[in-house]
Amino acid sequence: MEDNHLGVDFGSKLAGTTAAAMVQQGELYVWQCEKGNDADQWLQELVRQQSPNVIYIDAPLTLPKAYGFAVPSPAADFFYRQADREVQAMSPMFLGGLTARAMRLRALMANQGVAMLETYPAEAVRLLLPQLQGYKKDPAALPDYTAALQRTLNYKLHTLPENWHQFDAILCWLSGHRHQQQQSILYGDPYEGRIII
Repeated sequence: MEDNHLGVDFGSKLAGTTAAAMVQQGELYVWQCEKGNDADQWLQELVRQQSPNVIYIDAPLTLPKAYGFAVPSPAADFFYRQADREVQAMSPMFLGGLTARAMRLRALMANQGVAMLETYPAEAVRLLLPQLQGYKKDPAALPDYTAALQRTLNYKLHTLPENWHQFDAILCWLSGHRHQQQQSILYGDPYEGRIII
């Protein structure tokens, strides 16, 4: 089935900042975990209900390649992967617990036959909506971003995103759509971890 993938903006475990987007009945739906709920369990339950074949998630799924060597060179990059540098993302090491949660979730999903790939909404905005200002800084900019994004989507939004987390989940879904259509840009070293936009 075309576009049977889930886009996920992955947040802190109990903060209520994890959101997901997926096509249902020809429209793009968005869900968000409630504050105080375990986002990892919430996401696993959503995957059980929606049965995506791929998840595109805004979270590091690999570590810098320095960690793959028994004795890495002191000159190796212990903080950033090549993909992080290319899209100006935060270090997976700085994100620590979030990175570990995402990598564990990827292993759990792989056991269930669901692929999990990495994306980065901030780069999608730079690439697809460069004309707009105020991304994630100004709540008043959200309607303009939503309207511009809706024009690039093949699907109607079932409901408008209420916050930047939901907007980012839609961007994660869109990066997945671009990837499925062979229109995506791949950043980074394939042996270290790609970011798909």
